[in-house]
Amino acid sequence: MPGTVEYLAARTVGDVLSALADGSTAVLAGGQSLAAELGRSDLLVRRLVDINQVAGLATLRQSDGTLRVGPLVRHRAFESGRVDGPLGDLMRLMVHHLGHPPIRARGTMIGSLAYANPAAEWPALVVTVGASLRLTGPDGSRTVPADQFFTGPFTTVRRPEELLAEAILPTLPTGAGVGYAEDRRFTIFPQAGALAVVTLSAGRVATAAIGLMNAGPRPIRAGAAERVLRGNPLCDAAITEAAETAAHTDADLPLTGHDHRLSRRNALKILVRRALTQARSRTEPHPTTQEEP
Repeated sequence: MPGTVEYLAARTVGDVLSALADGSTAVLAGGQSLAAELGRSDLLVRRLVDINQVAGLATLRQSDGTLRVGPLVRHRAFESGRVDGPLGDLMRLMVHHLGHPPIRARGTMIGSLAYANPAAEWPALVVTVGASLRLTGPDGSRTVPADQFFTGPFTTVRRPEELLAEAILPTLPTGAGVGYAEDRRFTIFPQAGALAVVTLSAGRVATAAIGLMNAGPRPIRAGAAERVLRGNPLCDAAITEAAETAAHTDADLPLTGHDHRLSRRNALKILVRRALTQARSRTEPHPTTQEEP
C-alpha cells in the first residue's frame, strides 16, 4: 500500500525550490495527472508542494515574437482569443480536444509538459513549433529546447530539484496555415494525433512543420515528411506523400508487431493528411503568390 504523502502550500518560488530539494517532492498545480498517480505503490513521491498561491506563475504574455506561458496557466486560457495569430488559432484547435471541460479548467500546459505523455497535445506542440522550456533550480535557471526536453515516455531532462518555470513558444509567421487532427477512442489521451503549420510563397510550400503524437516514445517532429512538401505546391498528391512518409519514416514504431501497431501507422497517415488539408484551407498566400496553372 502507498504511504502517506505530505502536503505543503508554497507562497514563493523560493518555498517551492526548498521543498523540491529533497528529490522526492512533486509539484501540484492542476493535479489532473498527478492525482491519478498517487495511489501507485511504486511512486517515489513523499511530498506535494502546492504552487497555486505563488504570485507571478500565471503569466501568459505574447510579445517580441514569443508567447510565454507560466506554470499556473490553465488549459482553458487557450480556448479564447488571448493568444492571437496562427499560433492562437492552432492552440484553440488543439485545446478543444484536450480532455473535457473540468480538466481544461484545472489542468495546466506546464503540468502536461512535465508529465511528458507522448500521446498528449502540448508536448507535441512545443516540439513542432520549436519552443524552449525554462527550468529553475537551486543553481539558477537554464533553458532547454523542447526537442531535447523529452527523453522517453513520462521522462524528461528536468531534475527532481528543478521547477519547470516557463514555456517560450515562437509566434508563427503571419499567414501561416494550421491544422490539427487526432483519433480518440473513449480515453483521456488520443490514440494518435498530428498537427501541421505551413506557409506558402509563389504557390509553393516555403516552410512546413508537422508534429506526431503517440507515434513513438516521445513527441516527434516529422522532418522527412516536411522535406517532401518544401518547395512544392501543396496539392493533394504532395499531402498524401507527406502523410505516407510521416507514418512510415518519421514515426518511431516497430516495423513488425501486432495489428495495433499497423493500425497506429494507418491512423497517423490519415491524421497527417487531415491536418495538412486543414492547414492548406487556412493558409493565406504570400503577397507574391501566383495561382497554379
